[in-house]
Amino acid sequence: MSDDLQQRIQEAIAHPRNLGEMKEADAVGTAGSPDCGDMLRMWVKFKEKDGRKVIDRATFQTFGCETAIAVASVATELISGKTAEEALALSGQELAAPLGPLPPMKIHCAQLVEGALRSALADESEENEKKKEAPAAPERKPATSPTLLDQLQAGAAAPKVKVVIKPR
Repeated sequence: MSDDLQQRIQEAIAHPRNLGEMKEADAVGTAGSPDCGDMLRMWVKFKEKDGRKVIDRATFQTFGCETAIAVASVATELISGKTAEEALALSGQELAAPLGPLPPMKIHCAQLVEGALRSALADESEENEKKKEAPAAPERKPATSPTLLDQLQAGAAAPKVKVVIKPR
């Protein structure tokens, strides 16, 4: 990993943006696998701006490496002010772009963030398509879901790997 990329990741880790659960979210998405331990959950809140429904705020929680935290941090900033369709059009590479090119072994971090975003916005995108067909559709209730820790622990009910911490 280049020194420049490492420095940008360290800056994002030292000062992560939009970290934490959002109780009043309009949409929630999760990506990853409790089996491998990399999981990311993203919350999205919308607002009306100039007659369009845009992302007002996005937050995240993750069980993953520093690069996953850094990509999620910059991605939540990047999607602010975009419509669901505009945000869904962004690739993992584009979501990680403010950090610079990721090494091949860290591309999965950007894919994890992209997956959580797509999971959160999938219903929103479908809802927008339905509104085009039938504008009088009822409004959706805010999303609620188990915490990321709950989901990770549920997936770990039948552990495949035993972790042992050795004393120094």
